[in-house]
Amino acid sequence: MYHVQFKRLSGNEDIAIPQKMSEWAAGFDLQAAVGESIVLAPGERKLIPTGFAMAMPGELEAQIRPRSGLAYKHGITCLNAPGTIDADYRGEVKVLLVNLGQEPFTITRGERIAQMVFQLVPAVTIVEADELPDTVRGAGGFGHTGV
Repeated sequence: MYHVQFKRLSGNEDIAIPQKMSEWAAGFDLQAAVGESIVLAPGERKLIPTGFAMAMPGELEAQIRPRSGLAYKHGITCLNAPGTIDADYRGEVKVLLVNLGQEPFTITRGERIAQMVFQLVPAVTIVEADELPDTVRGAGGFGHTGV
């Protein structure tokens, strides 16, 4: 079990800390902590505040992902999905939303705008090598496997 601390930022007492909406949900829903409604025009992107900061153990990262309902119904998604929040970041968590739909979309205070999934980050050491071991695929790139 990993413990992640959340700090609600001043003026956001009405915004819920991230929470799962069902028992087996992988993601914690994030709410918009906008001061007033924001209209996101088609093709437009904006950084939306969530009203909290957090501290998590170094073994974790938080990934910010789109909500499938907003993506399907309105074309609203996260531009850099998944966005990564590193364990040493202590600023306000914000979500970079983009409107890929055909109509303007209004983001209201308290609206669920994205989800946050926690993942383990393995300890990795980068080792420079003069040669790499061969594989069947080799240097085959995009589309090489027939997909």
